[in-house]
Amino acid sequence: MLLYILGLVALWFVYRWCKELKRVSNKEEKYVYITGCDSGFGNLLARHLDKLGFRVIAACYTEKGEDELKKISSDRLTTTHLDVSNSESVSKAAAAIKTLVGVKGLWAVVNNAGVAVPSGPSDWLTIEDYKSMLTVNLCGVIDVTLSVLPLIKKAKGRVVNVASVFGRISPFGGPYCVSKYGVESFNDSLRLNMAPFGVKVACIEPGFFKTNVTDTVILKNNLQRLWDRLPQDVKDDYGKAFLDQGMKGLDDRFKVFTDSDLMKVVGCMEHAVSAVHPRTRYSPGWDAKFLWLPLSYMPTCISDKLFLKSNPKPQISVL
Repeated sequence: MLLYILGLVALWFVYRWCKELKRVSNKEEKYVYITGCDSGFGNLLARHLDKLGFRVIAACYTEKGEDELKKISSDRLTTTHLDVSNSESVSKAAAAIKTLVGVKGLWAVVNNAGVAVPSGPSDWLTIEDYKSMLTVNLCGVIDVTLSVLPLIKKAKGRVVNVASVFGRISPFGGPYCVSKYGVESFNDSLRLNMAPFGVKVACIEPGFFKTNVTDTVILKNNLQRLWDRLPQDVKDDYGKAFLDQGMKGLDDRFKVFTDSDLMKVVGCMEHAVSAVHPRTRYSPGWDAKFLWLPLSYMPTCISDKLFLKSNPKPQISVL
C-alpha cells in the first residue's frame, strides 16, 4: 500500500512538472507592471523579464533607480515613478499605463514593493508605526492592484502579490507579519473574485533572502531607535540585556537562514507571470519550505513554545 501511495505521489509530481513547463506565447506583446524596481527582487525581475522579451513597466521610487535600470535594459523596458503609499502617485502611474498598453490591456502586475521597518516587540511600537508599514505593504498592494485591475481583466492576465512566509506564521512582533497576513487574505479573495474573468492570481511567499528587507544594519538601527524612545518603565521591564541579545540574535539567525541567491525568488515570479499554468502559491527558500511552513501547520502550543524558547526574555519574565 505504501509503495502504491508513493507511486501515485511521484506520478503527480511528474504530471505537475510537465504541466508547468509550458510558457505563454507572444511575450513581446505582453506588458508587465512591476513595483519596487529600485533594487532587490523587483530590479532583478524587471531585467530578467526584459531579457525574455516581455514589455516591462518598471516602477521605481527614486529617479536614480529609473536611470540605472534604463542603462542596463532594452528599449522595450519603460520606467515610471511610483510611491505606493500615495494614491495620487498610484493613479498617475495607472493612467500612463492605460495609455501605453492600449486595447490589449495589461498582462500582469507584480506587487513587489515593501518595507521591513519599523519592527520590534509590539509594546515598543505606536499605532503610527503600524500605519506607516501597512500603508506600503498592504494598502499599497491593494491600491496598485485595483488601479490596473480593469486592464488586467481585459487581457485575462495575472496578478502576482509578493507576501512572505511570515504571512503564514508570526515569530516576531510588529506590523510586518500583520501586513503580510493581510496580503495573503487579499490574494485569496481576489483569486476567487477574478477566476470567472480568466484572471489568475498568485502569491509569492519567500523565506529569508539577502535584500534591503533583511539588512541587519538597518534592522539593528531600527531596534536601537525604538529602544531609545521607550519610556523608562518599559525599559526596566525588558532590561538592557534583552536589547543586546536581540541584536546578537539578528546576526546569528540571519547568518543561518539568509539565502543570497535572489534568483530563487525571481524564478518563481517569472513562472507566475509567464507559465500557462502558474501555481497559486510559491514558497522559495529552504527555510520557508522546511522550517516556517511546517511550523505554521503545527499546533499553536508547540510553535509558541519553540519561539518562546529561542527568543530573548524580558528582565521581569515569568516564564
